[in-house]
Amino acid sequence: MIQKRSIYSFLILLIVLVSATSSGCLRDFDEQESSYLGIRDVELSADSVKSTYVWLNVTTYVENMGADSDSNATVVLKVFNKNTGLLEKKQEERIGPIEQWETKAVSQSISLLKSEDYRISTSIMDDGKLSFERKMTLSGLDTLQSDMQDTGIQIETIDFLVRETSSKGVVIQNDIYLKNEGLETSEDYRILIKAREMDARLVADKEWTSSGEIEPEETAIRSVNLTVPDGYNYVVEISVWDGNTIVKTDEDYVQLNPEKVIDRDQLVQNKNINTADFLMELDEEDYNWEYDDVTEDTVEEETPGFTCSFAVIGFIAALYIVRRRLQ
Repeated sequence: MIQKRSIYSFLILLIVLVSATSSGCLRDFDEQESSYLGIRDVELSADSVKSTYVWLNVTTYVENMGADSDSNATVVLKVFNKNTGLLEKKQEERIGPIEQWETKAVSQSISLLKSEDYRISTSIMDDGKLSFERKMTLSGLDTLQSDMQDTGIQIETIDFLVRETSSKGVVIQNDIYLKNEGLETSEDYRILIKAREMDARLVADKEWTSSGEIEPEETAIRSVNLTVPDGYNYVVEISVWDGNTIVKTDEDYVQLNPEKVIDRDQLVQNKNINTADFLMELDEEDYNWEYDDVTEDTVEEETPGFTCSFAVIGFIAALYIVRRRLQ
């Protein structure tokens, strides 16, 4: 009986030892396989902002909180559409060797539409296993100012003058006021001016000109003539080009057939404009005012006319007085 108890005790002790040893081995194995890499911070910055999309730089700061690492760990960047939940972008970048307690920056660049909102996931994959992950949301990209502001060129206003009217149409002079709000002299940009009919959106005429170099805080006027059919309303579109890239746009309106609303009856009434009434012939002679001097000869020629009139009136008055006395 005692012998059986001894055997049972020995077996139980053996099982406990085996379990303890196995647990220790497994624990050591897990510690060897675990990753010490984590994400300390993630920074997003706009490298380039266009009219419809933006290039973002995503910098992930990877920190090694354990032993030196020379594994093939990578930073995986995923971008999901916040509305649909669909994966739109995915990039993977190798971290490379990183020493213990060292922090390493891993940069990735992606392009996103400004009109959408996104959910961004940044994770560390070490030997095919997820080691660390961070998530964030991204919205309001449409509020970012585009790179068009970098030129410093601003279109202050546009003046329209009627230069000529004929059966072929109306020649409208467009005076464009360009101001350099930058800190340096602006480059010589090409400028395209279009006259587009407001309803049909047809381009009636277009011309090219150049901005020229403009000093900081100075304003230059560039004039372009456009010939358009009379009796229509137009949008004058202006685009500033740097090579093959549009860097600035603006528009204004010329209404040769405006509409007037009568409040009482809520009726829309067309108002016809005679563009010939606004025809301006501006030459250098218009700014050189010349006055004709009044000569003595002119005065002498005019004086007899007034003297004769006064003489006749005096003669009649004298006759009237003499007649009164005789009576």
